[in-house]
Amino acid sequence: MAGKVNLDIQTILDKEFNIDFKGYNATEVDAFLDLVIQDYQTYQEITSNLNQKIAELERTNASLRAKLIEVEGRTRALEANPTPAQQGASNIDILKRLSRLEEEVFEQRKNRQ
Repeated sequence: MAGKVNLDIQTILDKEFNIDFKGYNATEVDAFLDLVIQDYQTYQEITSNLNQKIAELERTNASLRAKLIEVEGRTRALEANPTPAQQGASNIDILKRLSRLEEEVFEQRKNRQ
């Protein structure tokens, strides 16, 4: 919260008003203040729940960031040092390409003769 709250539930509940000759009806003032107290209680519950959710989401976010950093590190490590299986797959692709090129070259030689 940005600013300090001036009233809390207990302050509102304990507030006493002076009674003047032409003052407000005390029961109406009490009824209104009861509504204000209910609103404060609801506000505090909502704020508390939202703060708990924020804390939970921040923990989840931190966890996911750590996992992301870990995965990025693994990816960089694999790119820098490919496994033999990855190198083998790359070699197979190269061999297939060479085979296709050889076939085309031999086809062209046959067609020339």
